[in-house]
Amino acid sequence: MNAARASLCIAALLACAAMPVRADYPEKPLRLVVPFPPGGSTEPLARILSQKLGEAFGQQLIVDNRPGAGSTIGAEIVAKSPPDGYTLFLGSISNAISAALYPKLNFDIVRDFAPVTLLATTPGVLVVHPALPVKTVKELIALAKARPDQLAYSSAGNGTPPHLSAELLSGMTGIKLIHVPYKGGGPSIIALLSGEAQLSIASLPSAIGHMRSGKLRALGVTTLQRTPSVPELPTIAESGVPGYAAETWLGLAVAARTPKEIVGKLHAATVKAMTLPDVKERLDALGYIARVGSPEEYANFVQSEVDKWRRVVKAANVRVD
Repeated sequence: MNAARASLCIAALLACAAMPVRADYPEKPLRLVVPFPPGGSTEPLARILSQKLGEAFGQQLIVDNRPGAGSTIGAEIVAKSPPDGYTLFLGSISNAISAALYPKLNFDIVRDFAPVTLLATTPGVLVVHPALPVKTVKELIALAKARPDQLAYSSAGNGTPPHLSAELLSGMTGIKLIHVPYKGGGPSIIALLSGEAQLSIASLPSAIGHMRSGKLRALGVTTLQRTPSVPELPTIAESGVPGYAAETWLGLAVAARTPKEIVGKLHAATVKAMTLPDVKERLDALGYIARVGSPEEYANFVQSEVDKWRRVVKAANVRVD
């Protein structure tokens, strides 16, 4: 069933829409809908992309922040926009998670979007308070099994990527932890620094300074491959939890039924922008890993993410407030 849905999404992308395609697209400013508040972790990439695509097309690309409801407000705006390529969507892991948490959405994150490309991923990192007597993932798992329901992990809130990343780890290892949700990633890190929580899975950019100062001890990154910015840090997958992967990601999409010629123009310009040396340098400094690919690859990736987080939400019985 899920494979069929992904195939339908790809077929819709490749099908020609009824509206004619102008050779001079785009001939007016474009809008990039970002379903998060200004100043968040997605903002730098949105600004970089808007600048480079604007230069490539000779048109202004306006960043339009539409936060709220687990990123579903911004997503619905794009899903219901005209399929003309002038309203772009900065999708993320939050959209895949929201599809699992909110079963009665007014749109489908797979069916109602035409994928352009995956853009980048950001590693998460498993960090512990230095007072916790563990130095490896295996030691943490052993301690948690010896002390079930005694170790607390902090997160940015119920249903957020850090929360579900920790639940995925618990489900794959059989450990039982106490979840302590906070209102945002900043308060979650502060709770860990103060000892209110013993561990957390945080974004690498938010934790790396505390790791280097010794205020937090890093045990592993959440990606399948080691991260260039901290190559000495092993992955959780290679540290005793084979197959574990929970990376934050960002991708570009437009409304379903957007003509394939327009999607092709957007794809070519985006891939070129994301592989420019100055863009790569800026992304590296921000902790992003560029991962562009084909529209079909992005469609399959989104479907796989939706499937994965639905399993995690169901297994952990996660509910949003």
